[in-house]
Amino acid sequence: MDQQERLRILACAAADLVRDGMLVGLGTGSTADGVIRELGQRVRDGLRFTGVPTSDRTEALARSLGIPLTTLEEAPQLDLGIDGADEIDPSLDAIKGKGGALLHEKLVALACVDFVLVASTEKNVERLGVNTALPVEVVRFGWSQTAARLSSLGLTPELRRPGVAPDGAFVTDNGGYILDCATGPIANVRRLAEAVKAVPGVVEHGLFAGIANAALQVDPDGTVLRRVRPPDSC
Repeated sequence: MDQQERLRILACAAADLVRDGMLVGLGTGSTADGVIRELGQRVRDGLRFTGVPTSDRTEALARSLGIPLTTLEEAPQLDLGIDGADEIDPSLDAIKGKGGALLHEKLVALACVDFVLVASTEKNVERLGVNTALPVEVVRFGWSQTAARLSSLGLTPELRRPGVAPDGAFVTDNGGYILDCATGPIANVRRLAEAVKAVPGVVEHGLFAGIANAALQVDPDGTVLRRVRPPDSC
């Protein structure tokens, strides 16, 4: 089964989680886009819910599909959040942020009663950091010094490009830069998350530890699998 059909099946399964009257966090990225498009069709068919977008890109897509939107200020607690992931480990800790919206994604995820990751099974890893660099959003002022501080933690930061900044860097919706940090297999996700967040100049990182309640994933033959967070990993 080709990837497009697999992601369509996954999007339908994720959209099935949304019920009338819900407040729903809408993620950013290609997989999340597929879910949003499916939800847009269901809105046209009569589904009534309100979304909170995690990026300008997601907001534009949702509005174009007629999905009603609100903000975290107006809806500080959400029933459900649905978002993609770049890597997922056995505890459902994840690396996110290839789309550059990791700060808004994390703020929305933390506001959700139920936060569900959606991804293909190829995103599963035994340890985070094996295949994917860790995105870290930093303030633009003094970003190279921030990168040096991250290097002192054993990371290998690289400024994300291309983008719209004068130096060609990618710029987030908040006006920050993204440093994609090679980590190698991460032995202790929470310890690294705390260490990175403590670095002056860091706005947020893409380690989503202890946040997801479940993951919906599609395997190569199109079967959707539901994983739940192990009780001892919260």
